[in-house]
Amino acid sequence: MTRYSPDDLVVFSEEQRFRQIWILILIAFIAAIAWYSFIQQIVMGSPFGNNPAPDSVVLIILAVFGIIFPAWFIIMKLEIQVTQNALRFRMYPLHLSWREHPLETIADAVAVVYRPIREYGGWGIRIGRKGMAYNVSGNEGVQVTLRSGKSFLLGSLRAAELEMVLRSRIH
Repeated sequence: MTRYSPDDLVVFSEEQRFRQIWILILIAFIAAIAWYSFIQQIVMGSPFGNNPAPDSVVLIILAVFGIIFPAWFIIMKLEIQVTQNALRFRMYPLHLSWREHPLETIADAVAVVYRPIREYGGWGIRIGRKGMAYNVSGNEGVQVTLRSGKSFLLGSLRAAELEMVLRSRIH
């Protein structure tokens, strides 16, 4: 993979975030329990539950599940770019740098409708029968096949457009 060049003109760009309501409700529920236990035990001084954890554990639970975990999902995003010379993507903040594939290494790109849970076990960075998948929402994406034979899926809310841009630039 080559390095990102700031002079490389971006011809397609997409940014996606987790938007499934059930995920947001689940995260909010977990965070609410962490905050409730903190307020009950630390602020009000009344032990939380029948077998209360030490105050230090309640503070750790609050930090992890009441602050860090929700913040993680707020900032998590899948970024996809096609430049004059490369396809690049990253699942921020897991990938701080771009995963980049020069266009000459791409054999094919096909817009697909897929079943995230059945084919890849859900959303995020996943492994399925057709290779890696990078997705955060929806059930559409572009299956990219490299000349090496490796394949991966990029979830996209604009899959047909991404396919068209890639196909117009690969040789």
